This record gives sequence, C-alpha cells and structure tokens, in this order.
Amino acid sequence: MTQLPETAKPAASAWFEGLRDQICAAFEALEDAAPADLYPGSPGRFERTPWKRGGAGEELGGGVASMMRGRFFEKVGVHTSTVHGAFSPDFAKQVKGAGEDPRFWASGISLIAHLRNPHCPAVHMNTRMLATTEWWFGGGGDLNPTQDYQRDQAFEDAVSFHGAYKRACDAHGQALFEKYKAWADEYFWLPHRQEHRGVGGIFYDHHNTGDWGKDFAFTQDVGRAFLEAYLPLLNKRMTQPWTPADRTEQLIRRGRYVEFNLLYDRGTIFGLKTGGNIESILSSMPPEAIWP
Repeated sequence: MTQLPETAKPAASAWFEGLRDQICAAFEALEDAAPADLYPGSPGRFERTPWKRGGAGEELGGGVASMMRGRFFEKVGVHTSTVHGAFSPDFAKQVKGAGEDPRFWASGISLIAHLRNPHCPAVHMNTRMLATTEWWFGGGGDLNPTQDYQRDQAFEDAVSFHGAYKRACDAHGQALFEKYKAWADEYFWLPHRQEHRGVGGIFYDHHNTGDWGKDFAFTQDVGRAFLEAYLPLLNKRMTQPWTPADRTEQLIRRGRYVEFNLLYDRGTIFGLKTGGNIESILSSMPPEAIWP
C-alpha cells in the first residue's frame, strides 16, 4: 500500500467543500428560475449549520450541514464533513485496514434532493475519501424517479443520467462504468420488496489503484459529472404539471427511499457508528411520505 502524500487529506477536504459550493449555487439558481404558476412563493436558499464531532475538549473534526426547503426543491441537503478518531472495536473489524489499528480519517460530500414536482426525480450523490492503515475513495450518484413511467433504465432520463457518469468513468478506464454501474444495480436493491430503489447510476468503494493522484482525479470527475447528469433533467421536467394522483405515487415511492436508507444504506450506518451529526445523517429522509 503506497503512503498518502502529505497534501492528500487537505486537498480532498477542500475539493469536497468546493463541490458543495458549486452544487448549492446551481440549485439556488433553479429555485430562482422555477415558474411562479407551478411554484408560488419566494425562492429558497441554503442554510448552513456547522457542527463538531466529539465532546468537550475533544478535537475530532466536524462538518457543515447545508439545507434548503424551497418552492422547487421541497427538501435538499448538501453536506460536507471531515472527521477522525477511532472506530469502536466491533465496527473496526468491519472496516478495511482498521482491524488492528482502529484509527481513521474520513472526508466527503453527501447530498439528497427531494423535488416538489413528482416528475422531477429525486437524486442521491456522494463522494468520499477514507484512510485507516489503508486509504481509498468511494461514492457515486443514483437517480430515484417517483413515477412509474420513469422507472426503467431504458427511459430517456435514465439514459441521459447514466451517460454523464459513463463519460466521467471512461476518461479513467473503459471498464469502470460497467463495473460501477453493476455495483449500483446490486447495491440499491430492496430485498424485502424485490425491487430496485431507483434506476441506478454508479456506486463504488475501496477505489485504490495505488496512485493517489490518479484516484483523486477520478473522484473529482465523478463529482463534476453530477451536475452534468442531473441539471438537464430538472430543466426539462420543471414546467411539467402534475395531478394529485402523481403526488400520491411520489409519496409512496419516497417510502421506499426511507426503507432503504434505514435498513441498508452504508453511509447511514457509517455516520451513526462514528458519532456523526444525526440531523445531517437523517436529512436524507423525505419531508413527506406514505405507506398505503
């Protein structure tokens, strides 16, 4: 295992924070652009809440929770964190490189967007870097439509979304997209319902070629691909009206999102096991959902 450059951790942390700023600005611009007849009221803005990890006298890192409840974005969170410390003995055994030495460092960005318009799909994205006695990158992005007519990977919105991530992956190796797309299809699966959470995207973990700079560049391109993948879909669907039946279908599908995040999501588990900010961890929950 090659050692990390001295600049690796601060460079990764700064990149995730810069990406957050780009995404927040783009989402606020959509709040401004949303037509008033479909989305009455004042455009929303992100509220940023810093938080620290650990108790009194402890310096274990922290992060910033960025939340917006707007007229177009019903609820969206774009969070960054950089934390360090030691895993609990039981959890350390489950983490790569932490079995004998439980110390860790982790930094990343995580977002979830729930839109008011049922025809605008929800989305999830995160990229992160972790270091124990080893180091790696992980992350990805996945699309979560709430209308049945959109819930097929052959549907135009899914094809477009996947295409942006394919271009990002192909710049670093022709096999990466198919590998990480298949991982997303396997990961975002609700076994108790025998259905996928959405239409996928890419998902990867433990990405380490031995060249930190190369792997960081890959994760940066994955991060950049998010807005390329998602903004065109929102601009296309923003003006599409909806019915009460569409809204009901949206709320039912949001319930599936809740089930996955509480039962299977690795990020939720990691955050809870490492003493993360509870409000940030659970901010992925939709503002409203139903179980008919």
